[in-house]
Amino acid sequence: MPPILPYSEVTAGMEGTAYTVLDTSGEIRTFPVEILGNMEGGKGAQRMIMARTSGAFIEQIGGVLQGMSGSPVYVGDRLVGALAAGLKDLSPYTFFITPIEDMTPLWSMPDTKNQTNIDTIDLVKELEARKKAEEKHRLREREKVFAKMSREEREAEWRDMIAALNGEKTEGAAANADEPAPTNDAAVARTDNSAAEDTAAQSASAAEEKAYFFTRGFNGAGLRYLQDKLPMGGASFLPLGGSGAAAQLHTRYDATLAGGQPVGVALVYGDFSIGATGTVTAVNGKKVVAFGHSFMHKGNVNYFMTDADVIGTIAGQSNGVKIANIGSVIGRVNQDRETGIAGVLGTFPTSVPVQIHVKDNALGTEETFGAQIAYDEDFLPILSGSVAYAAMSRVADSLGSSTARIRFAIRTNAYDGGLFERRNMYYSAADVGQVAVTELLQAMNLIVTNAEQESDIIDVNVDVELNGERQTALLVSATPDKMTVKPGETVTFRTKIRPYRKAEETLSVPYTVPKTQPAGMLNLDIRGGGFVPVNPLMLFAQAGLEVPDDEEKFKSTGDRLRELAEQGENNEIIIAPGAAPAPTSEKEMKKRMKAAAKASARAAKEEPEKRVKLLADPNKKEAKEKFFAPYVIENVIHATLKVEE
Repeated sequence: MPPILPYSEVTAGMEGTAYTVLDTSGEIRTFPVEILGNMEGGKGAQRMIMARTSGAFIEQIGGVLQGMSGSPVYVGDRLVGALAAGLKDLSPYTFFITPIEDMTPLWSMPDTKNQTNIDTIDLVKELEARKKAEEKHRLREREKVFAKMSREEREAEWRDMIAALNGEKTEGAAANADEPAPTNDAAVARTDNSAAEDTAAQSASAAEEKAYFFTRGFNGAGLRYLQDKLPMGGASFLPLGGSGAAAQLHTRYDATLAGGQPVGVALVYGDFSIGATGTVTAVNGKKVVAFGHSFMHKGNVNYFMTDADVIGTIAGQSNGVKIANIGSVIGRVNQDRETGIAGVLGTFPTSVPVQIHVKDNALGTEETFGAQIAYDEDFLPILSGSVAYAAMSRVADSLGSSTARIRFAIRTNAYDGGLFERRNMYYSAADVGQVAVTELLQAMNLIVTNAEQESDIIDVNVDVELNGERQTALLVSATPDKMTVKPGETVTFRTKIRPYRKAEETLSVPYTVPKTQPAGMLNLDIRGGGFVPVNPLMLFAQAGLEVPDDEEKFKSTGDRLRELAEQGENNEIIIAPGAAPAPTSEKEMKKRMKAAAKASARAAKEEPEKRVKLLADPNKKEAKEKFFAPYVIENVIHATLKVEE
C-alpha cells in the first residue's frame, strides 16, 4: 500500500499522473492530471476531486473512457485516489476522482454474504499440504535408497547435490538480476482546487454505475432476454469481454494485482459470463480496491473477482469505453459501495454450478453448457433462467412455433430428500424458451427466499429437448365404459384427442372412484395438467368475498416446493372430481353468489373470533388419475357418473 495524500491536503493547481492499461501489451500507461478543486456535497454526500487531463496521448484515445474507472492518480509518490466518473455529454477530458481515504474503509466493512452450510475445503491450503506430504514421502524413499549405498556412492551423491544447488542459486540470482526493480505504480502528480456545485457532485454520482456490462456466450436473443429481465439500472449488455473460444477458463490461486492493472467483477462465469471490467486503484497484501465507484451499488456482495485482458479502446462522443476480456477467477468481491468495489485475492465466492443440455430434434444438434452463478439472492433465479434460455437460443435456430420438453433438478437442503425435480412440456407460437424456464425461475425463487434459513444449493441440472413444430392436442370427448359405479370401482374413459393438424387419436384413461365417495352424481373434469381447477378460494373471490390467505402465509419453503413438484404437467390428461357444473344463466350465478355470501356471514356470526376456513385439508390429496400424452393438452371437458351405495 503506497503512502496517501489526504483529501484535506489536495489543493487546486497540483499536478499528478494517472496509471492505466489501454491495449493488449498489458503495459501500464500514464497520462497527466491537473487538480481543479475539491467538491463537498454536504452531509452524507460523497467527496470528490475535480480534475482534467490533456496531451496527445489522451487525445488519441478520445479522453477518459469507461473501463479506466479506478485508475490510480498520484501526486509525487502519494496516492490521491481513483479516477471515477465523467459527466455525460460534456468534455471527456474533465473527470472526478474518488479520494483513496474513502475507498480503503471498504476493507473493514461487514461481510456476511459468503455464508454456507455446505462442508468445503481451502484449496490453497489443501494443495500446500499435499505438496508437503509428497515431499516428505519422497525424502523417506530417498533415505531408504541412501542407506543401501556404499560410502563412495553416498559421497558422490552429496557432491552432485551440492553442485546442483549451487547451479540453481546462480541461475536464480541471474534471473533476479534481469528482472526490473519493482516500481511503485505511484509516481507523479496530483492537484486540487476547491468549489464545485452540488448539482455537479450529483451528476458525477449519477455517472458512476456501469453503462455497459460485458457478456460472453449470449447471442442476440439471449441478450434481449437479459436486457428485459435484468435491467441493471438501464445499463446495456455488450457481447464482448469473454475469453476466446479456445481459452481455458480457470481459477488462479496465486494471482497478484497492482494499481493501474485491469480487474473484472462477474456475476456469471463459464460458457456464459456477465460482468464488468475496470482498473485496480490500490492493493494491500491480498486486499484490493478498484473502480472508484459502485458496480451495482449493492453493498455487501458475493461476486467473482477476475483478472482481465485489455483489447483496446473505442472513442465516443460522450461515452467511450475500454474493452477488456474477463479472464480467470482470482478472488472474491465482497463490497460494492458508492466509493468503489473491494475484495480479497485467493478467496472465492459461494456459487451455484449450472449445467444445461439442449437437444434440437429439428436441426439434429445438441450441446451441453456449464456456468457458475455467484450466490446472490436477488439475481440467482433470473440468472439461472437467463443462462438456460441463452443455451436454448444458442442451439436452436428459432424458438418460435416450437415445443419444448424440459426437466430440471436442483440439489438443495430446502427440499426434503435434498433433490427437487420437475418435468413439463410447453408450446409457444412466439418463444417457447421464455415459457419453458418459468418453473425453473419459480423454484429457484422459492429456494432463495426461504424464510427459515439461507438455503444451500449444490447444483442445478437442466435438460431440454426442442421440436420445431406444434405438438398440441384438444380433448374431444371422454366416454366411460359404465355410467353407474360404486365407491372403489375403476372406470375406463375412452378419450378422443385431436392433435394439431393430425388425425384423431383414442386413448384409454382409467379412473378409480374414491372409496369415500358418497352416493349421487359425481362431476369429473378431464383436463390437461396445466389447467388449474376451480377451488373454494376462486369461487369466493369471484363472488367478491374476503379470501383468507393465512394458510398460504405460513406454508414452509418445502411445502411450496412440494406443491410445485405435484402440479399437473401440460402433457398430462387428468381425471379428477370437478366443481359443480357452470351456471347456465346470470340468474343462477347471482343465486349461487347470494347463497355463498349468506353461508359466509352465518359462519362468521357463529364464530366471531375465528376466521372461516374455506380450504380443504391441505394434507388430503385430490383423488385423480394421470395419463401422460405426447402433446400439450389445451382444454378441459366434463363428464358425470352416477355413484350407488
